Amino acid sequence: MQLNLLSRDSATAPTPVGQRGLLAVMCACVVLVVGMVAAINLAVPMLAASPLHPSASALVWIVDTYVIFFACLVIPGGAAGDRFGRKGVLLAGLGLFAAGALLSALAPNVAVLLVGRAITGAGAAAVLPNTLAVLLHAVPPERKGATIATWASMTGIGGVLGNVGGGAVLTGGSWRWLFLAIVPLTLLLAALVARIAPVSARHDRRLDPIGTVLLVAASVALLVGIVEGPVSGWGSPLVVAGFAGAAVLLAVWTIVELRVEHPLLDPRLFRLPALRSACLGMTTVFFGMFALFYVNASFLQYAKGFGVLRTGLGIIPLTVPVILGARHVERLTRRIGVDATVALAFAFVGGGLLGLSTSGTNTPYLAYAGWLVVTGIGVTLALPTLSAAISGSLPQALAGVGAGLQATTREFGSALGVAVIGTVLTARFVNALPADIRATGDPHTVAQALAGAPDRANEVVVAFVSGADAGFRFVGIAVLVLGALVALQSLLSRRASRR
Repeated sequence: MQLNLLSRDSATAPTPVGQRGLLAVMCACVVLVVGMVAAINLAVPMLAASPLHPSASALVWIVDTYVIFFACLVIPGGAAGDRFGRKGVLLAGLGLFAAGALLSALAPNVAVLLVGRAITGAGAAAVLPNTLAVLLHAVPPERKGATIATWASMTGIGGVLGNVGGGAVLTGGSWRWLFLAIVPLTLLLAALVARIAPVSARHDRRLDPIGTVLLVAASVALLVGIVEGPVSGWGSPLVVAGFAGAAVLLAVWTIVELRVEHPLLDPRLFRLPALRSACLGMTTVFFGMFALFYVNASFLQYAKGFGVLRTGLGIIPLTVPVILGARHVERLTRRIGVDATVALAFAFVGGGLLGLSTSGTNTPYLAYAGWLVVTGIGVTLALPTLSAAISGSLPQALAGVGAGLQATTREFGSALGVAVIGTVLTARFVNALPADIRATGDPHTVAQALAGAPDRANEVVVAFVSGADAGFRFVGIAVLVLGALVALQSLLSRRASRR
């Protein structure tokens, strides 16, 4: 049976022309699911002013629900592809993605929208790892390195295209168009995948549903504490229960993962100092980057008066260093060393965010763009260096685990970045509002404040800018502190390995 399956695979292997077409389709799938992480941020002001009337914490959940399910299910999504067939799981993921987007577009209330976002995130988790698995099955060994590099670059380009494409779609005037536009695009990609993707062999490795559920539950509980703290109070039963529940669930998850035959993610891997520091570093970079994406979209629209398309284009300066400098990072690393490169990366990311915290309504966009370039330099230095550190600290037999671990740290860092900066921004915004505006209904968003005081728009925007500055400042300092810990641990582990 296995021999028949393998012979069928080789018979359906794509030609060189077919390989290029397959690469294009798989990359388009990656851009789709990664771009959605960034695109939704552009819709936050529209959502805040919509008839759904989401609270400040609900806005964070609308962004983060997708990212959390994406982050926690991406490793099981890859394992499901190995177990049940990569092409089939990829197609199922695209189907879930389209269904979740349609449900989100038609959502009559916030609760249904959150369900739609969760379904879309689960679909994305099935899509991302299996695009790479399908490609590696289809290309010859000599092309695998170039294929992996092209696929990896799409995870960065996806965020930019999500901003630009999302901005273009949202010029239609409704946040619902963002989700509706995704449905036919996803179905088109599913049709192309069904037509050109080859079938790959399967294995009998068991899945880890208990570990998956525990990790998702722990992540959601942690975000409940972070997001609801400013609204309900840090000592409220809900917030305390969120943090306590996260600690207990993570402890139970660790015990379960240590005992199952095929764990979702073996906690013993984190005994490796190099892996531990690289994972923390990757989480920190995306923590800072997606905190920036979340605030940037609202800042440019509220403080600068940009439309959604111009706002989507406004993030492009961040990508200039990535486009121009990515190919030079390896040479720089060989010259100054990994530890110095990592330290320099976090200095640029943290410094750029601190620079953005000095922006105000009167700051020219060019000055704002300059700080985006500084942040982009740090991202350019960090991503390839940390990716190589993660993959290099694991044996070749665990390469798949390493790829899944990278995706998990990226998406989890993104979720935490949105949650933390949203929390800080909201708390500072409320405190900065004049007392009489606060008395109109305890507003926690710009839309709520303007609804209660429509003739006080300038004061509301000033309060929002104060909140954005506080958020950038907090996240910038956090990135610098965590980056210093990453660089220090990397240095110490490297010295220990030389003894």
